[in-house]
Amino acid sequence: MYRNGVKRVLDFLLSLVATILLSPIMLALSIWIKLDSPGPVFFRQKRVGIHKTHFNILKFRTMKSDTPHDVPTHMLKNPDSYITKSGAFLRKTSLDELPQIWNILAGQMSIVGPRPALYNQYDLIEERDKYGANDVRPGLTGLAQVNGRDELEIEEKARLDGEYVKNLTFAMDLRCFFKTITYVFNREGVVEGGTGTLQQNQQEKKD
Repeated sequence: MYRNGVKRVLDFLLSLVATILLSPIMLALSIWIKLDSPGPVFFRQKRVGIHKTHFNILKFRTMKSDTPHDVPTHMLKNPDSYITKSGAFLRKTSLDELPQIWNILAGQMSIVGPRPALYNQYDLIEERDKYGANDVRPGLTGLAQVNGRDELEIEEKARLDGEYVKNLTFAMDLRCFFKTITYVFNREGVVEGGTGTLQQNQQEKKD
């Protein structure tokens, strides 16, 4: 019942309330982004939604307008050179993700679920197919995000996404949501210009 109806109702109501409450903050951030560097306030990018349909995810723009559009940050050469001053703050605090509230309102995303892959991240999409993780709405945060985030290898990220789908309950969503708050404040798992570093870091500690 929760998976097939209640979850969507909660997503809609909570994102509607968040839109109203956070509007002043989002307006202030929009002005800062516009004054900080030339280009649009929002960044749109094609992502993979439920059942591998495509949609345009919304974020506050954190990079210069000439940044390659459909390339994951970890695949850019010297990604820090593309990040704007306002963008560095937005990425550090995860405030760049706020516009995804509107993706949730539109039914393209959920508050909690597997993070939406880029349409050309074929390795991650294929790996998620093994676990049915492409058959739920992607989320603003998810189980993989509170267990390593950017530091996870593709296989481990997909496995955690599958674990989330298998155990999708209200309790699981609450656990992911509140753990996300801790991650954001501590800036855990964020790796600019790198991914899959958790296993590497663990090996370095052993060595």
